[in-house]
Amino acid sequence: MGAWSARHRKTAVFGWLLFVVLAAALGTAHGSTKVTEAESIPGQVSRAARILDEAGLQSPAGETVLVQSTTRNADDPEFRAAVGQVVAAVNGTGKAAEVRSPYDTRAVSADGHSALVTLTLKGDREQAPDHVQPVLDAVAGVQRQHPDLTVVQLGDASSDKWMQDQLTNDFARAEWTAVPLALGILLIAFGALVAAVLPVVLALTAFVAAAGLVALSSGFLHTSGDASSVMLLVGLAVGVDYCLFYLRREREERAAGRDAATALAVAAATSGRTVLVSGVTVVVAMAGMFLTGIATFKAMAFATIVVVITAVLGSLTVLPALLSMLGDRVEKGRVPFLARPRRPAAGDRSGGRFWNAVLTPVLRHPLAATVLAGAFLLAVAAPLLTMHTAKLTFQQQLPAGNALVAASQKIEAAFPGSPAPATVVIRAADIDSPAMTAAIAELRARALAGGRMHGPVEVTVHPDKNVATVDIPLNGTGNDATSNEALRSLREDLVPATVLAVPGTEAPVTGQTAASYDFNRKMTGSMPLVLGFVVVLAFLLMLTSFRSPVVALTAVVLNLLSVGAAYGVLTLVFQHGMGASLLGTAGVGAVESWVPLFLFVILFGLSMDYHVFVVSRIKEGHDRGLPTRDAIAHGIRSTAGVVTSAAVIMVAVFSVFGSLSMQVMKQMGVGLAVAVLIDATVIRAVLLPSVMTLLGERNWYLPRWLNWLPDLSHGESVPPPGTDPAPHGPPAAPAQGARHRAEV
Repeated sequence: MGAWSARHRKTAVFGWLLFVVLAAALGTAHGSTKVTEAESIPGQVSRAARILDEAGLQSPAGETVLVQSTTRNADDPEFRAAVGQVVAAVNGTGKAAEVRSPYDTRAVSADGHSALVTLTLKGDREQAPDHVQPVLDAVAGVQRQHPDLTVVQLGDASSDKWMQDQLTNDFARAEWTAVPLALGILLIAFGALVAAVLPVVLALTAFVAAAGLVALSSGFLHTSGDASSVMLLVGLAVGVDYCLFYLRREREERAAGRDAATALAVAAATSGRTVLVSGVTVVVAMAGMFLTGIATFKAMAFATIVVVITAVLGSLTVLPALLSMLGDRVEKGRVPFLARPRRPAAGDRSGGRFWNAVLTPVLRHPLAATVLAGAFLLAVAAPLLTMHTAKLTFQQQLPAGNALVAASQKIEAAFPGSPAPATVVIRAADIDSPAMTAAIAELRARALAGGRMHGPVEVTVHPDKNVATVDIPLNGTGNDATSNEALRSLREDLVPATVLAVPGTEAPVTGQTAASYDFNRKMTGSMPLVLGFVVVLAFLLMLTSFRSPVVALTAVVLNLLSVGAAYGVLTLVFQHGMGASLLGTAGVGAVESWVPLFLFVILFGLSMDYHVFVVSRIKEGHDRGLPTRDAIAHGIRSTAGVVTSAAVIMVAVFSVFGSLSMQVMKQMGVGLAVAVLIDATVIRAVLLPSVMTLLGERNWYLPRWLNWLPDLSHGESVPPPGTDPAPHGPPAAPAQGARHRAEV
């Protein structure tokens, strides 16, 4: 691929640009089809959404307006006047389908100082966030007229609107922060503007093309908002890393005395192969998320797979073509005091003073290094034993001090219980039959009498559809043990004993608590299958790539250690709150349900970037005749600069996501940043060399019954600098101003 691209430079470059433009244009024209509620949450929640969809009764977006006074009670004339103004103002917007006064629904707090105006918005629930602003403005107008009262709004549409706006702002912020960060780090790494810009441009064009392809294919595999964020996060990280590996190897070979054509051919045969193996590993790992059966996970997996394949394609085709066109002009725009020390010198394998100082004692005392580093990682990972996962409520997702969070806290204080009710969706043969009417009444009575649920219980009947919904607020915060126990009681005791006792009835229970509960159950059930799939496939890929079960097993174990350490940090920070204030957040008592599984698959893929890159250089030295210990020293030291630069870029990009507003973005960004940092330092600089040194020649042991494995080149044909390349392999491209070396 590298040789073809170098020979057909214009075709490769303009072909890539045409591909990016066409993919983006077609994707924009097609638009994105999003995952529906019926697809996104498994179990009873999905069944309930399907019943409502089939009946054409998508549950409307509900909103609540709190009117509260510290001195007046709900019967005070001014209090009543404020409530009346809220009802009139909301009705005046024309956006509300139904507005209910607290004096009709008896939604007045026990102390008499708070009342709730409830309403539903007209139209489709999915479109409600686009139409809620006039209602928000109307409520804000009443608040201005009554500064001595608290008049605040909270609900499905207002919360979704804030989240959508915030995600858009965070996404833009991530783009405008992560890209300059990556560019600045590359500028320091290469010391030249052109060399620094190339990886960033290729990563961004890969992301643009992948985004278009994902939108274009969303008709048969629906996408989601989370998928776009993940695609940017992963696409920028791997795209820059892949180009960095390739470019640094080409520069090293040029600095070692090779002509431009040979240097490019060596980079294609070594780093190009590393990029391909790493990309395939990421794709295989992400494919494991399809086994969850959860549509949102499928969307994230597909988006990540597409952006990684696109980044690999760009790195193996357009990058060699550009390097062939530029030659040594890739070092144009040198930065004073950076260009000379950052350019790899011929024969320099020290890896820098810092890494040399770390590696020397590790190779001298490998057993002690293994024990100490392993103990450290196990200690960091220990808190994962206490990890609690849940689908975070919007109050937990939002930053502290947010207006919506403040409104929610005031409503919960005045009306204790879950902020969102459980909804029993009933489909019967005859919803108006005396038996069903009595069963619904009995369900309502038992719910209020049981002590785990509270009022107001709202019943909505659609006789023409033979469907009814019963909204029952649960005790607890919405995703704690109290709420889960109340949900279990409702599903397993109350509903079967009442409405399900009527023949021909279906009555799944949905709602915020139900969604979190069902999601966690599905995650728990699918986790072993996904983990087993990823681990086994990663082992087989490493085995095929290096023809060594020892190297493959080492890779799997070391990756598990880095993932475990990331889990431990996530639990400490986001569940228990240790150091959370430094990130502008607080402990929320749980880790988002999907984050651990997502981190596992993405980290198992991304960490292979470093592992394949480093071990390939070790095997390259060993295959040239170096003893294993010397090959390890050569491989670690010769890749230290590249691994450091790549890790710093990944950590910087992921840290940007850790600084965003949404709790789930923080968890994802911090988890990835910590894992990559540990992987590039403790794992690659200490554990990997110490373990491989202890194993010695056993690293390369291959049982006879595995001799059928393909022998994939690790640069065995690449001679040391200063010698002629071996007479086999793909032809290299002619180098401008240099004598052409035919093959490597």
